[in-house]
Amino acid sequence: MQYGSPLPITAFPDAAAVRAYAEALETAGFDFTSTSGHVLGQPSGTNPQRPDRQYVGPFYDPMVTFSYLAAITKRLRFITGILILPAWPTVLAAKQAAELALFSGGRFELGVGISWNAAEYRALGQEFHGRGRRIEEQIEVMRLLWSQPYVTFEGRYHKLDKLGLNRAAVPRIPIWFGTESGEKALRRVARLADGWMSLGDPTPDLPRLRQYMQEAGRDPKQLMVRGPLVVGAGGKAAWVAAGRKLQDAGVTHINVVAPPDVAPAQALPRLVEARQALAEALG
Repeated sequence: MQYGSPLPITAFPDAAAVRAYAEALETAGFDFTSTSGHVLGQPSGTNPQRPDRQYVGPFYDPMVTFSYLAAITKRLRFITGILILPAWPTVLAAKQAAELALFSGGRFELGVGISWNAAEYRALGQEFHGRGRRIEEQIEVMRLLWSQPYVTFEGRYHKLDKLGLNRAAVPRIPIWFGTESGEKALRRVARLADGWMSLGDPTPDLPRLRQYMQEAGRDPKQLMVRGPLVVGAGGKAAWVAAGRKLQDAGVTHINVVAPPDVAPAQALPRLVEARQALAEALG
């Protein structure tokens, strides 16, 4: 079992606070951390159907933040959770991911998704509609760029004629999909992903996802699954019970998160306590 905890989704007041938080996670034995891939924020109340934390910001740039943290940590892995890939130029995302994987010593994993925020797509000059089809082709192109020095490819959204990163040895970059649990989204995971990051409790949907993987000709045992575990007021017994449920369902990565009303400074000791209790109980 792997244990992680995200950097709080909105920015700390300064870089020193980000550094201290990441170092505390590594010292406490966490295996990975993550941060959102939003580029832009919007005023509170713009999207009343969504909690402010999902769109107000300010947000970290994951590539910059993880590059900084990779230089001051030794073991902690970094996962974008999620990078809104269809809003990015594909080859730029592939280039930055490859460089981060190289400079971190292979400690970078790319979590991607399509997002709901059409305004952010428009601001970045990308089409919102068709983003599901676009991300599928993006994954194909990125994996080619990471595995071949030069690529020739022509698809619906990309055309490359003997172009590439020309890197001899890019560390393997696992690709996670962060999605809801609709059939279209899960079938995309089943066909393309190395890992699935559920938006909520993944346990009800894992049997269906495994079936979709078998139908796609893939071994369900090869899929990594990250599930959230909220460290609420119930204490160690409740946290371990929730962790055991995730483990029994086949979750490989537990993402230990604080309730949204708990500030990062107050949450950190509880996160560390939960990680220790989970590791002792679950391994």
